[in-house]
Amino acid sequence: MKGNIKPTIVLTIICTAAALLLVLAYELTKDRISEQREQKFNESVESLFGECETTIIDDNFGYDEIQKIAVTSDGKIVMQICTDGYAKDGINILVGIDESGTLSGISFISLGETPGLGTKVKDDSSFIEKNFIGLSEAPEEIDSISGATFSSKGMKKAVEIAMDAYNENKEVILGG
Repeated sequence: MKGNIKPTIVLTIICTAAALLLVLAYELTKDRISEQREQKFNESVESLFGECETTIIDDNFGYDEIQKIAVTSDGKIVMQICTDGYAKDGINILVGIDESGTLSGISFISLGETPGLGTKVKDDSSFIEKNFIGLSEAPEEIDSISGATFSSKGMKKAVEIAMDAYNENKEVILGG
């Protein structure tokens, strides 16, 4: 009986120490990670609309995939959407909607899709240009990229969410 207690105590001590170290590492890095995420968001907004002031809207309008919504001072909207492609939450993009309500650009925050296949949705600029730019409503159908069907569908879903959320909540988003 005594022989069984010693390994249990040692294992409990090791697990407790590991948990405490994880908590400490989290506490030391959470602010820096948050700052880096904010910086990446701002850089992506800048790549869509140039340098501009943004106001963050603290609402996702019932869409779990919407991470953040920002409105520029001149009435442009940026929505950060994270959705599934082939990988769970593999597509994290910013969808830019101009003041007239048309999709004016897409910028990638991160893309966790299969390199060489799913990443074609980012690498092939004609895919975004031909399927999404200039839309004022969610796309009915798109031309998927061969070999990246799930990633193409994930992009379509992200754009659908952005356009639907914008069209359903335009007045609230723009502060009217």
